[in-house]
Amino acid sequence: MTTKTNTATAEQHDSMFDAVLARLDVAAKIYGLSNEIANILRSPQKQVKVSLPIMMDNGKQEVFEGFRTIHSTILGPSKGGIRYATDVCDDEVKALSAWMTFKCAVANLPYGGAKGGIKCDPRKMSVGELERLTKAYTVAMADVFGVDKDIPAPDMGTSGREMAWLLDAFNKVHRGDFPGVVTGKPVGLGGSLGRDAATGRGVMVATLAALSKMKLDPKKVTAAVQGFGNVGSHAARLLSEQGITVCAIGDHTATFWNEKGIDIQSALRYVKENGGILKGFTGAVEIKNTELLTANVDVLVPAALQNVITEEIAHSIKAKLIVEGANGPTTPEADAILQEKKIIVVPDILANGGGVTVSYFEWVQNKYGYYWTEEEVNKKHDASMNLAFESVWNNGQQYKTTMRIGAYITAMKKVEFGIKAKGVY
Repeated sequence: MTTKTNTATAEQHDSMFDAVLARLDVAAKIYGLSNEIANILRSPQKQVKVSLPIMMDNGKQEVFEGFRTIHSTILGPSKGGIRYATDVCDDEVKALSAWMTFKCAVANLPYGGAKGGIKCDPRKMSVGELERLTKAYTVAMADVFGVDKDIPAPDMGTSGREMAWLLDAFNKVHRGDFPGVVTGKPVGLGGSLGRDAATGRGVMVATLAALSKMKLDPKKVTAAVQGFGNVGSHAARLLSEQGITVCAIGDHTATFWNEKGIDIQSALRYVKENGGILKGFTGAVEIKNTELLTANVDVLVPAALQNVITEEIAHSIKAKLIVEGANGPTTPEADAILQEKKIIVVPDILANGGGVTVSYFEWVQNKYGYYWTEEEVNKKHDASMNLAFESVWNNGQQYKTTMRIGAYITAMKKVEFGIKAKGVY
C-alpha cells in the first residue's frame, strides 16, 4: 500500500482521548472533512458520572465511581461495553466511546458509540459485592440505557454474568422484559450463539484478508498473539485452525515461545485447568513479554492492553503484519515508525469489530424474537467483516494512506452523511 507521510506527529499523547483525536485530525485533513463536522466528532454527546455506595461483605460501605460516555447517536442508538478496572477514568471512557463510534461505522452497523466503566478491582471483590455494584450502577444509569437508546455489553473485567445482573436490574426498574437492552448475555437469557468467540474470530478473518492482499499463504505464515483472554485465546485457536503456525502466546502471568509452533489446544486446556492462568505451561519456553512483540514472526496480534506498541518497541518489530485485537494497542508515535517500515497494520476499529458485529446480531435476534444457529451467526459475521475490510482497504488505497487512517476515513464518510442528512440545530 503506497503511503503519504500522514500519521500523527511524534508529539507524545499521554491522554487516550488525545491519541484518538490525533488520528481523527490526520484522517480529517486527508479526507477533507469540514471543521464543523470534525468538531462534532471531537466532542462526546453526553458524559455521565455517578457515585455508587455499596455495602461490602464486611458490613462497611464503600463508594465507587461509575462512568458512561455517549460519544454519538448520529447513526443509531449508542453501543459499547462496560469495564471494571482500577484505572477506569473519564479520559479512558471518552476515548473508548469515540472508538466505538468509528468501529460501528466501519462495521456498517446502525449504531453510535458509547463506553462505560466502574473504578474497582473485581478480582478483590466477592460475587455478592460485584452483583450489588452492577445492579447499583444499572439503577443509576436506568435513564441512560435503553433498547433503542444505549446498549451496553461486557468489556474488561465483566462477562455474561454481569450482563445478566444488569438485565435483571433494568427489567425491575422499567417493569418489563427488555433483553435487547444489553448484549453479551448468557445464551439462555437471549444471548447469541457465537458471541464468545466473535472478537477473536474477527481478528482471524481480518488476518486472512490481509494475508490475501499481501499474497501470503496462511500455511506458510507464523504468528505471535499477545493476550490469552477471551480475544487472544480465540484468535490464537482460530488462526491455528487456518494453518497459521502460532509461535508465541502470552498473558499477564507469562509469555511463551516455540519456533515450531505451540499446541494451542493444549494451552487452552492448561488455562482452563489452572483458573485462567498461563504461567507454568510446559509446551514452550518462557520469554519476556516484550520479546513476543519483537519476535521473528510474520503476524503480530496484540490482544491485551492499550499502548503496548510504543515508539521504542516499534523500531524492533519484525512482523510484516499487525492485527490489533485490543483497543488502542499502538501509540500514534509508533504508528509513524510502523508506516516508515512498511508494516501493514489492521487497526483495532476494524480488526476487533467482530465482537460488536455479533452483539448487533444478538440485539436483532432479541428484537425479532427468533434465534440463529452458530453456523448462521458465523457466516453472517465473516461476510460482514470481509465487507468492512474491503471498504477500509479501498479507502486506504484511494487516499494513499495507512489502513488505520483508511478506517477513520471509512467511518467519517458514514458519520458525515448522517450529520448532513439529519441536520443540526
